[in-house]
Amino acid sequence: MQAKISRLVEGIELPSYKTTEAAGFDIAAAEDIIAKAGEVTLIHTGLVIEAPEGYFLMLSARSSLAPKKGLILSNGIGVIDRDYSGPTDEILLQVYNFGNSDVEIKKGERLVQGIFMPIQQVEWIESSSIRDEDRGGHGSTGGYSSDVKI
Repeated sequence: MQAKISRLVEGIELPSYKTTEAAGFDIAAAEDIIAKAGEVTLIHTGLVIEAPEGYFLMLSARSSLAPKKGLILSNGIGVIDRDYSGPTDEILLQVYNFGNSDVEIKKGERLVQGIFMPIQQVEWIESSSIRDEDRGGHGSTGGYSSDVKI
């Protein structure tokens, strides 16, 4: 499988798989930046990536991001649609610093993994009732009472 990629910043490394059986490829910061404590920060990658036809690019935090840096992706994961690949459609990493101190991020520091995933779109079939019986409410399989209100 092949994917198109464009570097918006000279000299940055292309994403790479670090082992022969890695599911995801690492994507790094294209700039030195400070993620302020308790705030969301947008980090430039300097990359435009077009997923192969029939796929989208999913971004997931590297497993070391939270324990070593005190950062998480503020939206959990990133979904980069195939058509978000115009000349200036740079992939930005939206991170949240959940710690009490500012965090320094260096250019070239690997922060997320990218994984190409197949696109599955559905056709909606509207129905007044989907099942005849309820399962018991939110969290019903976890042993929690269904009378808890959120």
